[in-house]
Amino acid sequence: MTESISLNLNKIKSSLPKNVTLVAVSKTKPIADIQVAYDAGHRVFGENKVQELQEKAPNLPNDIEWHMIGHMQSNKVKYIAPYISLIHGVESLKLIKEINKQAMKNNRVISVLLQFYIAQETTKFGLHYEEAIEILESEDFKSLENIKISGVMGMASFVSNNEQLKQEFASLKTIFNRLKTTYFNHSSDFNIISMGMSGDYPIAVQEGSNMVRIGSSIFGARN
Repeated sequence: MTESISLNLNKIKSSLPKNVTLVAVSKTKPIADIQVAYDAGHRVFGENKVQELQEKAPNLPNDIEWHMIGHMQSNKVKYIAPYISLIHGVESLKLIKEINKQAMKNNRVISVLLQFYIAQETTKFGLHYEEAIEILESEDFKSLENIKISGVMGMASFVSNNEQLKQEFASLKTIFNRLKTTYFNHSSDFNIISMGMSGDYPIAVQEGSNMVRIGSSIFGARN
């Protein structure tokens, strides 16, 4: 098992263009498995539950870059604010304000991605473009100094129709371009398009993704 994690990791890394960051999704996986991936040279890991992240982070090397990739609840931000590297799923002004507040308490600036709704499934979360504009143009948002919008994130539909996946990923790339041009033209920090998971990441990368979230193809199927 140990050997296969390293092999899987290196195989995926070698298949990705140099500009694409691999987030190894370690949710539900034991600390030992994450340590194996770490020992193979990997440093960026994604968790989707705050409690699980709290249990793992103190027991693993502190140069790991932890990404919160799950649906984030405002009342849980305080637990990960001291060390989280990037919060992927941000889709409300309420959450943005809470992240800013907890970042301020910890004397840091926390990077986040705006999550957009690009799928054709009602179970997925995310903003519509107009809602994002409303947030970015609000006085509330403009006054925040401890949060940094670093890009966009989206989850495609769970389908095997490659054309549909291409369209959904392309729509997120278009949103990124529009936001970059209109709101973040002078910000080199606004540079992440996080889309693509184990089943669809090659298509996502073709459509402009520069951050993929891959779990089962590295660690094996989840329990």
